[in-house]
Amino acid sequence: MSQVPPIDAAAEGRFSRFELISWWDQPRLGRAKVLVVGAGALGNEIVKNLALLGVGNVLVADMDRIEPSNLSRSVLFRPADAGRSKAEVACEAARGIYPQIRAHPFVGNVVTDLGLGAYFWADVILGGLDNREARVAVNQGAALAAKPWIDGAIEVLSGVARVFDPARAACYECTMSAVDWKILESRRSCALVTRDDMREGKVPTTPTTSSIIAGIQVQEAVKRLHGLPGMSGEGLFFDGASGEVRPVRYPRKPDCLGHGECRRLEPLGRGVGDVTVGELLARARAALGAEAVIGLGRDVVRRLECPSCGAAEEKFAALGKVTQAEARCPACGSQRAPVMLLSLGLDEGLEEMTFGAVGVPPFDVVTARSGDAEVSYLFDGDAGRVLGGLAPS
Repeated sequence: MSQVPPIDAAAEGRFSRFELISWWDQPRLGRAKVLVVGAGALGNEIVKNLALLGVGNVLVADMDRIEPSNLSRSVLFRPADAGRSKAEVACEAARGIYPQIRAHPFVGNVVTDLGLGAYFWADVILGGLDNREARVAVNQGAALAAKPWIDGAIEVLSGVARVFDPARAACYECTMSAVDWKILESRRSCALVTRDDMREGKVPTTPTTSSIIAGIQVQEAVKRLHGLPGMSGEGLFFDGASGEVRPVRYPRKPDCLGHGECRRLEPLGRGVGDVTVGELLARARAALGAEAVIGLGRDVVRRLECPSCGAAEEKFAALGKVTQAEARCPACGSQRAPVMLLSLGLDEGLEEMTFGAVGVPPFDVVTARSGDAEVSYLFDGDAGRVLGGLAPS
């Protein structure tokens, strides 16, 4: 019986098989910055693939903790991880696969907590999400930063991977129907009466489906990072029951509002807790004129008002952070209605408040406008709070 020759460790480097591909650029992948939103079944497969490929910088965002039901569909989680943060465990496991990867967890809600600066930091965004509200939030961040994002969706034996490129092709909002928007608006309901009960149901799926869809997503990301042609405003639908794979094209809607790209970005070198509303308003008005106002990048509740007894409470929190219990009037028990803070510069009395106190999350972006002129400001002083060791030195 012939013996298998020993492997020459010096000749067989970790990425030597990749480097046989004529266009492969391993140092480019090592420099790449990838934002992964969602660390569940799809997110696990995405992070695993990024680590195997030697992608150098990965930010993993997820608000949830590991449950026993995750263990049958998530390759990076173990029984001992139950109760721990999905993002933290995924990053630890990624380092176990590839010790040189710089993976950092962000534990928070992508809709309310993740500052828009993360989208400007990333070269490409990968989504492993399970609801419309989060997808719209990612789409808006990607559009503002003019970055492509690669969405994945799975159910039972089927799934779809699709590339949205708001700067050049269709965005996620281009695919939404009137029914989709109605469901989304019910989740954002200003009445807050049923908000705690509006969580979307658990999606039945298998680990085989998630590995297929995540594999397509990461392959599209690799093509993007190498400057190769790939899907744009398109997707691949996998029908696991029949084994068919069908291309899908999403037309860009000319009247879609999801393509708002940042025209001019000014880093502030400071964080949301260091800059007051009055200070930034003065800077914006010096640049744009005395009528300039500052728009916030998300829905913020200024106060809660009771329609029954008239009592009001200042709140200053993202809409998604106000629970049904908090919205109940402590004086009479009635459901209170939120009064939204849409922009800064129209109301008096907020000038001394910092943006953090107003409800803007760290590393966020706000945009000042006056007529057609606008300028956006990045609170990059918070980069380390969100990116950890991934933040520029």
